[in-house]
Amino acid sequence: EKFFDIKCRKAGLNPSATVIVATVRALKMHGGVAKDDLKKENVEALKKGLANLGRHIENVKKFGVPIAVAVNHFISDTDAEIEAVKAYCKEHGVEAFKCTHWGEGGKGIEALASHVAALADKGSSQFKPIYGEELPLWDKVKTIAREIYRADDIVADKSVRDQLKTFEAQGYGKFPICMAKTQYSFTTDPNLKGAPTNHVVPIREVRLSAGAEFIVVICGDIMTMPGLPKVPSAEVIGLDDQGQIAGLF
Repeated sequence: EKFFDIKCRKAGLNPSATVIVATVRALKMHGGVAKDDLKKENVEALKKGLANLGRHIENVKKFGVPIAVAVNHFISDTDAEIEAVKAYCKEHGVEAFKCTHWGEGGKGIEALASHVAALADKGSSQFKPIYGEELPLWDKVKTIAREIYRADDIVADKSVRDQLKTFEAQGYGKFPICMAKTQYSFTTDPNLKGAPTNHVVPIREVRLSAGAEFIVVICGDIMTMPGLPKVPSAEVIGLDDQGQIAGLF
């Protein structure tokens, strides 16, 4: 969503195809399998967890871009599990490919590459971001929460909503939204797996990134990464007497 709504919008990119990378292990975890048991075959749990992959497929389709699924293969994956993923994807109008490039190099991903090239050459992409830049910032956040996370609503203190209005008054209302939330769930609860619905996304804080030209929306208990270490490299970089850059790694 960030790539489509921020990167592509800003750079004027129109993606020809999308590859969703999935693993049998992750899908079984979304189906309720404990981490220590992920190497054991469990087709039923896998099928339950496929709802998560289905959600990602649905989300990408909303942007109008053709899809292929790459199943990043682990040696513990069984043929039955791989076939279950392929069958599920086919039911959703998408081709899935077992990828073994980690062990076979290019040969292990040749089928996927050929399919993606064919999708791109077909020219069927009708890419479009899921919200317009003229939409109010609060409504942009709500659109992402509802369309991508399948939330019923978003909630925030009055101070947060007022801050968004201030950003708009300062001329930043057309900026896209960069959601900061757990990557482990469609909700803000990392333990809630699968494809949950009927939840609410709590907005804790909003930050203006004026240089990057987007608004960061902090959701739930997520902690953002620091942009710089305590002593950034810029402090030791400079020019010597000959005009050469000094202090680089």
